Amino acid sequence: MPDPKVVLDGDDMRRSLTRIAHEIAENAGEPDQLALVGIHRRGAVLAARLRELLVELHDIDVPLGDLDIAFYRDDVTLRGGTPVVHATHLDFDVDGRTIVIVDDVLFTGRTVRAAIDALFDYGRPDRVQLAVLADRGHRELPFRPDYVGKNLPTARSERVYVRVTEVDGEDCVTIEEYQRAPV
Repeated sequence: MPDPKVVLDGDDMRRSLTRIAHEIAENAGEPDQLALVGIHRRGAVLAARLRELLVELHDIDVPLGDLDIAFYRDDVTLRGGTPVVHATHLDFDVDGRTIVIVDDVLFTGRTVRAAIDALFDYGRPDRVQLAVLADRGHRELPFRPDYVGKNLPTARSERVYVRVTEVDGEDCVTIEEYQRAPV
C-alpha cells in the first residue's frame, strides 16, 4: 500500500481556514445573525477554529454549535454496527439566523443533507451556508459549498482523511487508496 499523499499540511490548513473566515465575514450577511455549526467530529473542531478566527480577525463573536447526524443519515442501516453518537449542542435560537454548517470533507452530499435535516429540527434559519475544508467532488446530491478550503480532484477509489490536532494529534489532509476491510 503506497504512502498517503499529503495535500494540506498544518500551515496550509491554517491559511485555508483564515481565508474561509475572511469570506464568511464578507459574505454571510449581518454579523449579529451569524452562527457556526460544525458536524461531528472534525467539522465541529474546524467550526471552533473558524469562530476563533472570526473573533480575532473581524471582532465578530458568533454563536457556535455542533450537530450529531448519526441518526439522520440515509445509510444508517447500511453501515453495519452501531453508529457512534455524539451530543448535539445548539445553545442559541437558530430561527432567523444565517447558519454556516462546517464540515471537513464534502463528497456525495449525503452528510450535508443529514445535517440540514438535523438543523431544521431546532428551528428555521433564514439562510444555510456550507463551509468545507476539502471538496473532493463525486456529488450524488445537489449541494455546492459556499466556502471551500481546497478542491481535491479524486478518484472514487480514494479516500480523503482530515486529521486535526484536537482529535488526531496532528493537522493534515491526505489522500489514500481506499482499502476495504477483509471480510
